[in-house]
Amino acid sequence: MPARSRRAVDKDMDAFFEFLARGVEQLAARVDGPLHFRLFVMPTVVTILAILADRRDAREGRPAHLGAFFTDPVERRRLFGSALTDIGRVFIVAIVLDTAYQLFVLRAFHPVQLLIVAVSCAIVPYVLVRGPIIRLLRLLFRKRS
Repeated sequence: MPARSRRAVDKDMDAFFEFLARGVEQLAARVDGPLHFRLFVMPTVVTILAILADRRDAREGRPAHLGAFFTDPVERRRLFGSALTDIGRVFIVAIVLDTAYQLFVLRAFHPVQLLIVAVSCAIVPYVLVRGPIIRLLRLLFRKRS
């Protein structure tokens, strides 16, 4: 099989970078486009759910979320189930809303963009709140007591 010419490789790279730039541009347009409220409401809801789940764990004397997730196999299963319950519905709503956005605004469907938006709206805030932020809040409240 003959080696590809330098011109063909450059053309492929240009097409890839154009595709990547268009994807980034479309993701950035979600911030002020139709349905932009979802980018603020969903992380807020997930944050509240994470705080409530941490309060529930604290009342029941369970360890911090991330520490137990990595060190205790029994707690890992329970924590994973708890996380699925807490963020599962919000994740599905994020998928549905971004699919609607893509179909009505972009007139196309981009599954990678869908996953980026859904993960950033539902999973990332939950992990951040259940992990370091809650640990910081626990330290602050211990110092006050």
